[in-house]
Amino acid sequence: MNPRLPLPRHGLPRREAFRLAGLSAAGLALAACGVQGQKAAPPKADEVQDFWSKQTKNGKVVFANWPEYMPEDKGPLEKFAKDTGISYEYKEVIQENADFFGKADPVLRAGQPLGYDIVVMTNGIQLQHMIELGYCVPLDHSKLPNFAANAGQKYKERAYDPGNKYTVPYTSGVTGIAYNTKYVKDDITSIQALFDPKYKGRIGMMADAQEIGNFGMFALGIDPEKSTEADWKKAGDKLKEQRDNGLVRKYYDQSYIDAVAKGDIWITMAWSGDVFQRQLAGEPVKFVVPEEGGTIWTDNMLIPKGAANPLDALMLMDYLYQPAVAAELDEFIQFVTPVPAVQDLLREKAKTAQGEDKKALEQMADSPLMFPTEADYARLRGYTPLDNKQQQIFNPIFQSVTQA
Repeated sequence: MNPRLPLPRHGLPRREAFRLAGLSAAGLALAACGVQGQKAAPPKADEVQDFWSKQTKNGKVVFANWPEYMPEDKGPLEKFAKDTGISYEYKEVIQENADFFGKADPVLRAGQPLGYDIVVMTNGIQLQHMIELGYCVPLDHSKLPNFAANAGQKYKERAYDPGNKYTVPYTSGVTGIAYNTKYVKDDITSIQALFDPKYKGRIGMMADAQEIGNFGMFALGIDPEKSTEADWKKAGDKLKEQRDNGLVRKYYDQSYIDAVAKGDIWITMAWSGDVFQRQLAGEPVKFVVPEEGGTIWTDNMLIPKGAANPLDALMLMDYLYQPAVAAELDEFIQFVTPVPAVQDLLREKAKTAQGEDKKALEQMADSPLMFPTEADYARLRGYTPLDNKQQQIFNPIFQSVTQA
C-alpha cells in the first residue's frame, strides 16, 4: 500500500462535480428532463422473480463509475475476474449526476441500452428520476448474500430506496463542520457555531442549494427528509439573517477546504473526505457532525434497464461486499464504506505495516470521518426528497441566499 498524501485526490473532483450538478442552471435543466417520461409502476414481486429466473451468467460486465473510484491496478476487479471467470470493462465516464442522466434519459426512454451493466449514481434528484421512470432493474436479493451479511444496517435503511430495491451503496460521505484549531479554541459541537457572531466574517457556507438547505433546517431542528415547503422558507429566512448580519465570508464550492486550512475562514460547512485528506497531511483542521444533524450522501450501484449482463453485474455488486475486497476499495477511496468490518481489517493490516503506510492505515481505521460512530450516524440525514415541481420551489429559496 502506498497512500497518496494528501492531494490531489478523487475527493476534490468528485465533490466539485456533485456541487455543479446541484447548482448550475444546466444541471437543473438536465435534472428536470426526466419528467418528460411517464412514471413507471413498481414491478410486482412475481415479475421480478420471473425476470431473474431467465438470466444467465454471460462472462462479462461493463462498469460505469466516477474518476478515481477504483485502485489504479483495478485490484478488486482483477480478483473478481479471477474468482468468477467474468471479464470486465471499467469506464470512468460519470463526471456529474445531472450530465450523466441528461445523456442517459433519452436513450433509456427510447428503450435502448446504455451499454453499461453497473452505473454509480449519488442519491438525489437524478437517482430519484432513474427509479421513478423505471430505468433501474429491481435487484434479486437472494443473489446478494454478501450484502445481506456484511452491509451495515444503516445502508439497508436508505430513505431514497427503501429496502434497497434498486440500489446498493458503493461509498458514502458526510457533510458536517470543519474548523481550524489554530484559531477556534472552543470544542465545537453545535451547528449554532455557524451562526455565532464571535466568528463574524470567518464563517464559510456551501453554495449548493441542497447542502445549505439541509443545514438551515438542522439549525431549526427540522429533519430535511421529512420537511415541507413551510420548513424550507423558515430555513431560508434563517440563512438570510446569517448572511445579512455579515457572518458569512463566502459561499463556497470545493475551495472552502483551502480557505479553512489557511485560516482565511475559521469554521465552515465541510465534506468529510476533504478534511480527512488534510488531516493526513497534518493540517490543523478538525471535523464534527453537529449535534443537531449532518448530511450523509451515498454513491449507489444500480443496474440500468436493458443491461446486457444483469446477472454478472449482480455478482460483481455482491462481490464488492466481501470485507477484504471492501477494505481494499476503501483504503484507496478513503470515504465511508458501507461494510463495517473494514475497520478491523485496516487495523490488522496496520499491525504489520511500517513507516508512513502504518501511520496512514492507523489514521484511517481510527477516523470517524471514514468510520462514523453510532452517535454520528444517529444524527445523519439525507437530502430533502424533491419531485420536479418541488425543485422549482426549493432551489430558488436557497439560491436567493447564496447568489444575492
